[in-house]
Amino acid sequence: MEILVQPRHTSHFSRSYTSFGFLILALLLMVIFGLALSKGAVPLSMIAIFDGSASSLETTVFNQLRAPRVFLSATVGASLAVSGAVLQGLFRNPLADPGLIGVSGGAALGAVAMIVFGSSLALPEVVTPYSLPVAAILGAMVVTLFLYSFSAYYGQFSVVTVLLAGIAINALSTVGIGVFQYLSDDAQLRTLVFWMMGSFGRANWITVLPSTFVMLVGVVILIFHSRQLDRLQLGEAEAFYLGVKVNRLKRVIILVSAVCVGAGVALSGIIGFVGLVVPHLVRLTLGVRHSILLFGSALMGASLMILADLVSRIAITPAELPVGLVTSALGAPFFLWLIARARD
Repeated sequence: MEILVQPRHTSHFSRSYTSFGFLILALLLMVIFGLALSKGAVPLSMIAIFDGSASSLETTVFNQLRAPRVFLSATVGASLAVSGAVLQGLFRNPLADPGLIGVSGGAALGAVAMIVFGSSLALPEVVTPYSLPVAAILGAMVVTLFLYSFSAYYGQFSVVTVLLAGIAINALSTVGIGVFQYLSDDAQLRTLVFWMMGSFGRANWITVLPSTFVMLVGVVILIFHSRQLDRLQLGEAEAFYLGVKVNRLKRVIILVSAVCVGAGVALSGIIGFVGLVVPHLVRLTLGVRHSILLFGSALMGASLMILADLVSRIAITPAELPVGLVTSALGAPFFLWLIARARD
């Protein structure tokens, strides 16, 4: 009888702990979200904004600058974190993330190509605002499909194969971006610098709303496949016998994660380490099950990205730091700690 009761108690404690963890993450996200809306070069009072007593300048800053920027940073953070978590699950590689394996670089290469050659394509005016996200998504999809095929054929998703292929893809992406920088004019070159360092400074509702919708739908789809990802960790053959359509799951994860990364990179540029750091933090605090991991990564990724953007805005006011520098400064030491921990 004692053996039967103990697992039930442990399971109840585990569920309570997980629920408490999600509550803390949700509250933390709300606090950081409100803090980011109110702090900046122009301090804002949320009470004044919502009761209508704010000045016209404050209202304009909130509606046209601050709100779309914070909203976009939250969505990009959530999508990058969830994409990193599912790619780690798909490749069964704890070091996989959209930046390290080249997906972000591929998305940036597609976006940069559109920046340089978009004007010569004579696209309809209605389509022009969305051409950049589409190009970035296509670049991310091409890189992800190539990485998956190459790793499956030559290395069977080994850590070494995935990371080495990612290094090669990043190098090729850097070469391509360098070529486009050489071919660009002064105006295009200034825009390209934005993609290289990452920033939410150009967020506006025209492009934020559709891209955010795409990223949120992608995150929901990925979370929906969390149970199948858990079974995939047992091996492809075992997952197949447990009812998982392995090839279909792979295609869905590859395409949806590429869409999420591409849409995010198209509006924010290259932002590294979020997809690597956040899933590991969630594993360390809440657990390894993907139903917990993906939802927790979405909450923590949104909080981390909003916080990084807030630091980039207030660190050297009135100027701004590129948010990619902030996330890299946080992520690089954590990456070194992961390597040291793996050696122990």
